[in-house]
Amino acid sequence: MADPKGFMTTPRKDWPRRPVEERVGDWDEVYVPGALLPIISKQADRCMDCGIPFCHEACPLGNLIPEWNDLVSREDWRQAADRLHATNNFPEFTGRLCPAPCEAGCVLAINQPAVTIKNVEVAVADRAWELGFAPPRPPDRLSGRTVAVIGSGPTGLAAAQQLTRAGHTVAVYEKDDRLGGLMRYGIPEFKMEKRHLERRIEQMRAEGTKFRTSTAVGRDVGAAELRTRYDAVVIATGATAWRELDVPGRELAGVQQAMEYLPWANRVCEGELAVSPMSATGKHVVIVGGGDTGADCLGTAVREGAASVTQLDIYAQPVGERDEDVEPWPTYPKIYRLSAAHEEARDLATAPAADADARLFAASTLRLTGDEDGHVRSLHLVEVDAARRPVTGTERTLPADLVLLALGFSGPDRGDGLVEQLGLEMEPRGTVARDAGFGTNVPGVFAAGDAARGQSLIVWAIAEGRAVAAAVDRYLTGSSQLPSPIGPYDRPMTV
Repeated sequence: MADPKGFMTTPRKDWPRRPVEERVGDWDEVYVPGALLPIISKQADRCMDCGIPFCHEACPLGNLIPEWNDLVSREDWRQAADRLHATNNFPEFTGRLCPAPCEAGCVLAINQPAVTIKNVEVAVADRAWELGFAPPRPPDRLSGRTVAVIGSGPTGLAAAQQLTRAGHTVAVYEKDDRLGGLMRYGIPEFKMEKRHLERRIEQMRAEGTKFRTSTAVGRDVGAAELRTRYDAVVIATGATAWRELDVPGRELAGVQQAMEYLPWANRVCEGELAVSPMSATGKHVVIVGGGDTGADCLGTAVREGAASVTQLDIYAQPVGERDEDVEPWPTYPKIYRLSAAHEEARDLATAPAADADARLFAASTLRLTGDEDGHVRSLHLVEVDAARRPVTGTERTLPADLVLLALGFSGPDRGDGLVEQLGLEMEPRGTVARDAGFGTNVPGVFAAGDAARGQSLIVWAIAEGRAVAAAVDRYLTGSSQLPSPIGPYDRPMTV
């Protein structure tokens, strides 16, 4: 604790974002380059070194937050990087993409703005790369055991890196042409530039991890065959089976799933094509779904030059502060948050009919109507009460040339045949069933991440990857020294 009075004398200051008019003209990350480092040491000083750091409990990775806060306040970047990487394989990912449940659990947040834990994390991660504190860590010797990891999202990459460093020969199978899963094609460039992902993949290659892209297990290579070729298999395919909108007019052209729309914009940023075939340019866009994926669609449509963009959220507009009776500290509260995309939509007035920024709250879709060519032109909605019942007399119509469905995901996609070929047991909610050791009903086959847990946060995905790696290592060798931060049945803190 470098400054015992830091939390009393230093106000919270976040990494500033670039002006809206500037950042919507490109796909670069929304933050001011270089503006974090001058402020971050004083922000780390705000850490109270409290007796019981609830930020640990709020973070499934068990990040050593007070320790690296203290080291950052002293500008000891090497030691801070070591403590950060002790619990997290990819802190530059979580520092940019995680909604920071650790900050909701910060003791200072009881009566003050929390420590900027997420900003400190990303500052340490970026400095580690700049100063050469994140070199490849290949194993000293090989175990002679082989592991196939199916899926290259945060769970698959974390599991692969841990198992490679433990000495096993690991191959990661990815159905897409590039690695990264939803981090590659689901997360827009303005939230995380893909150079951060490429850097980690190159680190993993140098450590010995093998990658097989454009290979869908179950279709391009048989799942049962793969099981016979490797000593263990980890299923980390994510939850990519999207939820549908069951309303009249769903079949109209121009009604797309978010994960049909977002990858094209990322491919444009990769230089594969000049314009997305689903571009929102000049169109009236309505996004159905109030979560992060919807916000990603919002920021993307704004950058593509949509005529208007409105986001529908079936829930009522949250209040601005935590309701201690409903969601007491240190749980993660549902409060009104202004993401970068929502800030852009608010300042640019992309949705004149919205309640706040671009969002219409307590709104449910009734039907979609189109033109004589079968293309969507309007979305009809109604306000709903707390029980999601329509409120009489509140029907309204929005112009809609492009409707994006961002309603979440129910489990792994069954289209490739992986589940059937292995004979995996499934949970009623559509996820892969597993035991207390992350094992499925098939010996030597393990399941982790959203494929088994269900749709969750990136920080839980990485924690699952680390934990399943320890389970696989134990299965292969009889014991393991790899950390296992969570169990398969652990869940976030709730009331």
